[in-house]
Amino acid sequence: MTARRIDGKAIAAGVRADVAAAVKALPGQPALAVVLVGDDPASQVYVSSKGKATVEAGMRSVEIRLPADTSEAALIERVAALSSDPEIDGILVQLPLPKHINEANVLAVLDPMKDVDGLTEASAGKLVLGKPGLRPCTPVGCVILAKTERPDLAGANVVVIGRSILVGKPAALLFLEQNATVTLAHSKTRDLRMICRGADILVAAVGRPEMVRGDWVRPGAIVIDVGTNRVPAPEKGEGKTKLVGDVNFAEAAEVAAAITPSPGGVGPMTIACLLRNTVLAACARRGWTVPAPLDAG
Repeated sequence: MTARRIDGKAIAAGVRADVAAAVKALPGQPALAVVLVGDDPASQVYVSSKGKATVEAGMRSVEIRLPADTSEAALIERVAALSSDPEIDGILVQLPLPKHINEANVLAVLDPMKDVDGLTEASAGKLVLGKPGLRPCTPVGCVILAKTERPDLAGANVVVIGRSILVGKPAALLFLEQNATVTLAHSKTRDLRMICRGADILVAAVGRPEMVRGDWVRPGAIVIDVGTNRVPAPEKGEGKTKLVGDVNFAEAAEVAAAITPSPGGVGPMTIACLLRNTVLAACARRGWTVPAPLDAG
C-alpha cells in the first residue's frame, strides 16, 4: 500500500482562512508581537514568515529584532513592556535564545494571557489541569492533522516519541484531551520499535533524522512527523543539504494509511495555529466573543 499524503499546507491554509474570517468579524484589530534575539538564519526566516502571515490574516504585526549580545535584563525589560502594553494581544519570543540568556527567566515575565506559544508555567499548568487556555501551536497542529484522517480520536492508541516541553509533553496531553490512550516514549524507552508498532497514531518529535523506519509503523497507522532535520545531500552536489523528518518517509509510506511529509506537513500548521491563538488571546483579553468558526475550538 502507499499512504495518503496529509497535506499540511492545504489544511493550514484552511485554518488561516478561518482566522482571517474571524478577524473581519471582530470589533478591533488583534496585534501579535514577535521578539527575535540574534541573527540565526532559520529564526529570521520563521519570524518573517510569521509576520507576513499575521498581516495576511488582517492582524497587526510587530517585529522586534535585537542583537545577539542583548543582555538578559534588557530582553526581560522588553518582554515585560510588551506584556503591559494594552495594544498587544499576543507575544512570541522566538526560541532558542542565545546561550547567555535564561529562557525561563524571560518567559516568567510574559503575561500568560498573551502567551500565544503556550510556553509559560501558567499555560502549561492549565493544559495539565484541563482548564481553558492557550495551547502550544505545534502540538495543536498535530492533533488537527490527525483528526483530518480520524475525526474521532476516542480510544485511539497514540504513541508520541519525544518528551520536550515544546512538542512531546503537550502533544501527549492534547491527545489525551481527545480521549485517546497515550504512550509518551523517549530515548530511554525499552523496545521502542515494538511500542511504536502498537500505535494507531504515531507522532515523531525526537529530532533525529529518519529514526523511525518502516518496520516501526503498524500497517494502516497515521504517522505525524514533527521533525525537520538538515542533512547532507551529496546527490545534489558537494556541500549541499536537504531537509528530512524524524520518519523515513519512503519506508513508512509503504505501510501507513496516511503520513505527513517533512517539510510541508506539521510546519505550516504551527504558524496557522499561532494566528488562531492570537485571535483567541485578543478575545479573552478584550472581552470579545470568539467568532465562528474559531468558537468551535
